[in-house]
Amino acid sequence: MWVRNPALDVNPCPVAIGDADEALHMDQDEFRAFYEQTARPVWLFLLRRTGERNAADDLLQETYYRFLRTNREFESESHRRNYLFRIASNVAHENFRRRGRRMEEVLPDSDVMPGGGHDETAGLERTDLARAMGRLSARQRQALWLAYAEGSSHREIAEVLGLKTASVKLLLFRARRKLAALLSGGSMENES
Repeated sequence: MWVRNPALDVNPCPVAIGDADEALHMDQDEFRAFYEQTARPVWLFLLRRTGERNAADDLLQETYYRFLRTNREFESESHRRNYLFRIASNVAHENFRRRGRRMEEVLPDSDVMPGGGHDETAGLERTDLARAMGRLSARQRQALWLAYAEGSSHREIAEVLGLKTASVKLLLFRARRKLAALLSGGSMENES
């Protein structure tokens, strides 16, 4: 996954192999299966956060690197997956801070959206949805993505966003209500 740049002549992965093995708490085959199961959803999450494929690729590597460096025991596969999304969220946030940009999310291109058709109506609906989503707070967008694109439970969303489980229900309620009002209120048509 890491590509060495001979011009820089540095080790792109400063973790010794033994250190990574100790922190992993799973063998290579288990990690490979975990990676295959989670890499695409995490990449899509990062793409939504950054709006850039190359940035999502880089941040995906950083996310798994940090995940491998953690010395943490996981209660279940779900707990491990949620922790990975938490790392991805933190990595994306740090990326925006480093770049001095305001944290904005965009909807992925239709070619990464499941069943992304190319007809005009679907394109207009995605445009309206993108504008409406852009008017939600970053936390509301994250919660909606995790709940409806990833199918995460309220407890899982709470872990990723660093909230209490009870707060997630209210956050999702307000986000859905605001999104519905933006989409049905016609205010999207007047924006340029």
